[in-house]
Amino acid sequence: MPRRPRSGKRHVLRWVAVGAVVIVAAGTLGAYLKYRAVYDSITRVTVPSTALGHRPPVYSTDSQNILVYGDDNRSGLTPHQQYVLRTGHDQSNNTDTIMLVHISPGRHRLTVVSIPRDTMVPVYECDSGPGFTGQQANPYGAVQINSLLQTGGPTCLWKTVEQLTGVRIDHFIGIGMLGFVKVVNDLGGVNVCVPFNVKDPVSGLNLKTGEQHITGIQALAFWRTREAIGDGSDLQRIQRDQFMSAQVVKGVLHSDLLSNPIRLLRIVSDAAASMTTDAGMTVSDLVQIGQSFRDLSGQNVQFITMPNEPWTQNANRVQPMQPQAGEVFAAIARDMTVPKVSTTPQVSPTGGAQVLTTSPGNVKVEVLNGSGVSRVASEAAAGLTSRGFDVTGTGDAPNFADTKSVIEYSTAADMPAVNTLEKELTNVTSLQVASVAPGTVDLILGSDFTGLKAQTSQNPQPTVSPTASASQASASASPSASASSSGVAGLAQANGGITGAAACSADSSAFAGPLSP
Repeated sequence: MPRRPRSGKRHVLRWVAVGAVVIVAAGTLGAYLKYRAVYDSITRVTVPSTALGHRPPVYSTDSQNILVYGDDNRSGLTPHQQYVLRTGHDQSNNTDTIMLVHISPGRHRLTVVSIPRDTMVPVYECDSGPGFTGQQANPYGAVQINSLLQTGGPTCLWKTVEQLTGVRIDHFIGIGMLGFVKVVNDLGGVNVCVPFNVKDPVSGLNLKTGEQHITGIQALAFWRTREAIGDGSDLQRIQRDQFMSAQVVKGVLHSDLLSNPIRLLRIVSDAAASMTTDAGMTVSDLVQIGQSFRDLSGQNVQFITMPNEPWTQNANRVQPMQPQAGEVFAAIARDMTVPKVSTTPQVSPTGGAQVLTTSPGNVKVEVLNGSGVSRVASEAAAGLTSRGFDVTGTGDAPNFADTKSVIEYSTAADMPAVNTLEKELTNVTSLQVASVAPGTVDLILGSDFTGLKAQTSQNPQPTVSPTASASQASASASPSASASSSGVAGLAQANGGITGAAACSADSSAFAGPLSP
């Protein structure tokens, strides 16, 4: 029997099927290659459980706790990027931002606890490794937490935060400055609000009064600005960072980002080259975490700063305030509602409260010659007097062996005076000395003292009247935890979540202080 000729229609369908297979295969291969490219560009660190020591127990098996830190390492940045991002050339590897992110079961609540970079913590054993010196355990010692990344890498920071908080950590994510800029740009920028014109020559922040929409580079500057705004403290910087974080979360929740895995993968891709994670966290984990927040409400997102107080040995540093900090972390570990913590200023063991500054006229200072250079004390005293300081006298220090200038003070209550005086000097340290009369400070000039800092002319800008005062804004929300023992409240730490916190007037208190225009 003669064979029937092939149907043209069947011939076409066959080629369509072959073409579809090729397209699907190419798409699958492309997706795989994209995934591998992202996966391979992330710095991944293997964290042996033995390196973490005796770990806290798991109280909530369905929760997830992620340690997130901002890495200020400049390595990998080109000279042009360092110039554009205003990072400088410092090759240290410190963590200016440390956050413990708690994700509740079902992804229905998100709590972020900021740990100040100036927190003093016990010295735990940390292994050495490529680029890390490691450290030996010292039960009597203390170290500033932001230095641990350089000392022992992410593993050392992970171990210390677990021991400090009692919270079992599942993963960590570190992100560099360039990655931060790219992520903010991918999100379309963020709205911030400033109560006056801000121009910080250090970070490069340059904003006009009022609400502004900023993109990556200015967002990084906003995140980093500390020395020239408010009281210059890290605690106020955390306030401003929490405000911006609240704005970012608010924008994300009102967009389709969390339901769009392609956009999420693009954001992860852009951040990947500046990202460090533990080896157990995959790219798909990152995307799935983002997607799991699709139904998250702004009312269920809160930012908290670890309750803290001045460190007993140096009020320029902080320590966890107990029992308040312990209560907050215990609630996080057990996925319970974070308890309300009093924001009433409390006196530290050394007699002081929050580290601030004051008017030069309130600073009683005796200037002493610690270098042996003729007339150095009288000349410095004259300069301080002309700047409004209350110079009580001059004289010689017990010896002329000092190289670096030192400000001696009696108790933490004198720290506002110390901080104010420090701003007039370069290469100066502070030292608590019981023999100094309370209410006064001694300035001992070292041999490297060449004069007071040059005064910069400031042109104060008109201050915008906020729609609500700082006290009204604070009273309008029910704080779930204080940012510190001094009442430096977190900007989005209310039971009402970020909805009310991410408002234009909410961050005005974070700019208040003698350094502001």
